[in-house]
Amino acid sequence: MTLMRALAGWPLWLLHGCGGALGWLVYAASPSYRGRFRANVARAGVPWPQARAGIAAAGRMLAELPPLWLRPHDAKLLVPVQWQGGELIERAQDSGRGLVMLTPHLGCFEVVGQSYAERYGAGRGAMTVLYRPARKPWLRPLVEAARRRPGLDAAPATLAGVRQMMRALKRGEVVGLLPDQVPPEGLGVWAPFFGQPAYTMTLAARLVQQTGAALLLIWGERLPGGAGYRVRVAELGEPLPDDATAAAAAINRAMERLILQCPQQYLWGYHRYKQPRAGAVAGAND
Repeated sequence: MTLMRALAGWPLWLLHGCGGALGWLVYAASPSYRGRFRANVARAGVPWPQARAGIAAAGRMLAELPPLWLRPHDAKLLVPVQWQGGELIERAQDSGRGLVMLTPHLGCFEVVGQSYAERYGAGRGAMTVLYRPARKPWLRPLVEAARRRPGLDAAPATLAGVRQMMRALKRGEVVGLLPDQVPPEGLGVWAPFFGQPAYTMTLAARLVQQTGAALLLIWGERLPGGAGYRVRVAELGEPLPDDATAAAAAINRAMERLILQCPQQYLWGYHRYKQPRAGAVAGAND
């Protein structure tokens, strides 16, 4: 915590510089991570000169967390955030429905919720983000506090958390998910992701289908030189099918399109094709 508090005061360009070095250090030191990174890039058909920038991007993602997590709840974001497609959010909310927003492990996904809260939270209601509690006990209070602030709430990946998101959508509010996370066994289906079956959550589609919410894509692009972020909002690009497997495949295709827009900032080392872990949340499919 002492180190994180010190890093929270550093300028973003310096954090990104150190983070980039950290990303390369991990890549060089871990053969398993390096192999998974390269295999995922090859599977997606991304040219290596574009994808290799993701090595440094993974470290930058970690380095930029202290100022985001430790920012006082009454303080504004310390870096500029540009918006592209924000009118899609406004149009969806003006329709009187809730809104489900999906982002892959791309760019700075932590800044998405905080920037939404700062821009829209006061006038249009909070965003509730789904999260997995940190495994390290000392880290849990920090992560929970970071994701619970004015205009931003957090729902744990439990049955209670799913119900919390349902209630938020029925109030016409916004929920945020990372649909390319591997869900526990029993809470997903196998659907293609860059040409290979990947265990994919059904929760995102289920929230839309059971509440009538709108659906949009969102991600936080990391701007060069520590200049801040650009939050990009887009539509799914195709109708969401009723069938669970077909809906998961449609969402995976949308995630692929986002990733291919900026492969330099995707977490290619993420273990997307792993087997789901046992211990699904009882009743989460209810």
